[in-house]
This record gives sequence, C-alpha cells and structure tokens, in this order.
Amino acid sequence: MSARPVLWIVIPCYNEEQVLPLTAPLFTGKLEQLAAAGKISPNSRALFVNDGSSDRTWEIIRNLAERDERVLGICQSRNRGHQNAVLAGLMEAMDRCDITISIDCDGQDDINAMDEMVDQYLQGAEVVYGVRSRRDTDTWFKRFTAESFYRLMNRLGAEVVFNHADYRLISAKVLRHFADFEEVNIFLRGLVPLVGFPSAQVYYERAERLAGKSHYPLKKMLALAFNGITSLSIKPITLITGFGVVFSLVGLILMIWAVVEAILGHTVAGWASTVCIICLLGGIQLISLGVIGQYVGKTYLESKRRPRYIISSRTWEKEERHWLEENGPEGT
Repeated sequence: MSARPVLWIVIPCYNEEQVLPLTAPLFTGKLEQLAAAGKISPNSRALFVNDGSSDRTWEIIRNLAERDERVLGICQSRNRGHQNAVLAGLMEAMDRCDITISIDCDGQDDINAMDEMVDQYLQGAEVVYGVRSRRDTDTWFKRFTAESFYRLMNRLGAEVVFNHADYRLISAKVLRHFADFEEVNIFLRGLVPLVGFPSAQVYYERAERLAGKSHYPLKKMLALAFNGITSLSIKPITLITGFGVVFSLVGLILMIWAVVEAILGHTVAGWASTVCIICLLGGIQLISLGVIGQYVGKTYLESKRRPRYIISSRTWEKEERHWLEENGPEGT
C-alpha cells in the first residue's frame, strides 16, 4: 500500500438524472479536499455505477467522465438492484485502489463523514461503518420499522450494525476476501461483518434528499429486509419447528380432552371453535410453507450460479482500445 492510499468512491445510480448533476461535484470536491489534506492519493477516483437506468443517468455519467479524469463510470446491462450495483462497483475497484467508500448518490449521507472514515483506516481499521446518529428526517413509521428490523436481525443471529445502511469504507484487502463469498442473494449489511478484520464506526446525521424521489418505497424496503433475514439466518425455520412442536402438543391434549368428553357424554356441537382452530392452524401452516418456500427458492437460485452483475460498458473502454491500437496485444 502506498503512503497515501488510493480511494475509490463507489456510487450506485438508478434513474438519478435530477440529483446526479448536484452530487457529482460534491464527490469530486471531497476527493480533492482529502488529497489536499494529504490523506489520500491524487489518483483517487469517483466510480458511478449505472444500474440499468431508463433515464439520462448513463449519459450524464459519460459526460462527467469526459470532462473530469477523476470520474469513472460503469453500466450494468440491466437493472439488478441496489445491492448488486454496489457489489459491481466494489469488485471493479478492488484491484485498482487501496480503499473504497460506498455511498448513495442522493446526497442524504453526510459526505464529510468520509474524513473520519479515512482517519480510522489510517489508524488500522479495515472496515469503517457509517452509522446514523439519529433518524429525525424519517417518519415515525419508517423510524419504527427500520429500528425494529435491525433488532430483529440481531435476534435472529444475523450480525448487522445497528442503523447502518451501505455507507461504509472497505479496504482492498477485505474486498479480496469478500470476493470469496459467492452468494447470489446479496445483503451487504450482513455479509461484510462476516468477513471479519478490525472495524470502526463513524456517526453522522442523514439529510433530506437533494433532488428527485426515493427509489426505495416500502415494498422494496420490506423485500430487502426479508431477503436479509432469509439470506443470513436459518432461525425462522427453527422457529417454525418450535411452533410445530408446540401446536402438536396442544393438538394432542385437545384430542385426549375430546375423547374423554365423548366418553362422558358431554360433547356439544362447537362449530365456531372448530372453525377458529382450523383457520388458525391453516394460517400458521401457510406462513410456514411460505417461509420454507423462500429458503428452497433461494437454494434453487444459488445452485444456478448465475452472474450477480453484468457490466455492459465502461467509460474508460475507449482509452483502453486506443492504447491497444498503439501498443498492440504484446503490450498488455
């Protein structure tokens, strides 16, 4: 590693034509500031990952790259989701830098927290998590559900950092080991802690989005949460087994009670209670089958070994082609 580490900021983008022109100068400005302070190399870069956007996002990234050598961009062949976009950027940067910082492009995460992240790395931390100090900008419902999710994840055995999303510093050393994790169902908040290595936390306040609208509605947030739980923990299946044992015992007791009552001649037509029990048990069975089905489905997808991302183009491909034309294949 060089005396001053090379930093690549990895920024996933999906339909961000409104906010990208506002935040891109902030990222390049932060690179310039950190380099001027002697904390990172002047060769550091901002890597924008276009996640199959349907608007002008990729066009804007290419224009930015043409005007500023510090800006790089890669484009996925189709929309694969936020987690896969971050992963694509990290894997692309892994062999070209010493450290990466992943951050969303909407301007909500405090970009100045990068200073302390780099300081923590220089002091020996290989992973630095950006953690929200408070959630004042969230609605009560979003704050309650988000914090409940983190608590639930930890109770289920998944090792996640409370109130941490995907704003983090990871060294290239950690990324090379992280590349050995080949899951198709990706939940980076839970996977990164599994790699180990010394870590630290940096606290910051999250602001409102600078422009545009969020691409993570409640439906996507719930899907991400459920994917994280089922990808990192088998405790839901253990809980289902426990429920099955409990209700089997209850059913056995009720069966003995029903036989005794029949022998004593105390049986009374109990339509309502019968329907209630059938509905309760039927609902529990369907939920249990759904959870088990999720695990079976994930196993099926993992067995296919499909690529987690496909990069269709890079902003620097033209330069590489020009270099090959001048030097020939033997120069590689």
